[in-house]
Amino acid sequence: MLIALSLPFILTSCSIKPKEISYGTDHCHYCDMTVVDKTHASEYVTKKGKAFMFDAIECMINQINKSQNENDLAIILVANYANPGELVDARKASFLISKKIKSPMGAYLSAFQGNENATSTQSEYGGEIYTWVELKEKFSK
Repeated sequence: MLIALSLPFILTSCSIKPKEISYGTDHCHYCDMTVVDKTHASEYVTKKGKAFMFDAIECMINQINKSQNENDLAIILVANYANPGELVDARKASFLISKKIKSPMGAYLSAFQGNENATSTQSEYGGEIYTWVELKEKFSK
């Protein structure tokens, strides 16, 4: 009986899904700053279901490059600059580094759901466009 009653709790507690970011309350796992910027926040979820929030995409990339094996991550999300508050799959996103768009930690890094939004923003603000793999390589140096 006890096993039957605890089964739903066990199944729901181990689900692998992103946690909603509490802007103004959650703290960055990398630098401990409060997550407030809906255009530059990010999050990853481990394969064990633990979610980690970041105030800037560059903080998340630095965390992954320094101490987190990406193969242990089930979900990697970044804020869609074109639609603040929306998180998109980092592995499919396009990234723009433009000195005319500030990000919380000073890397001037923004993410976009598709290459089209990144390209149109680049034509307005300049900068370089990167894929997820290219961006991780750039930040590993």
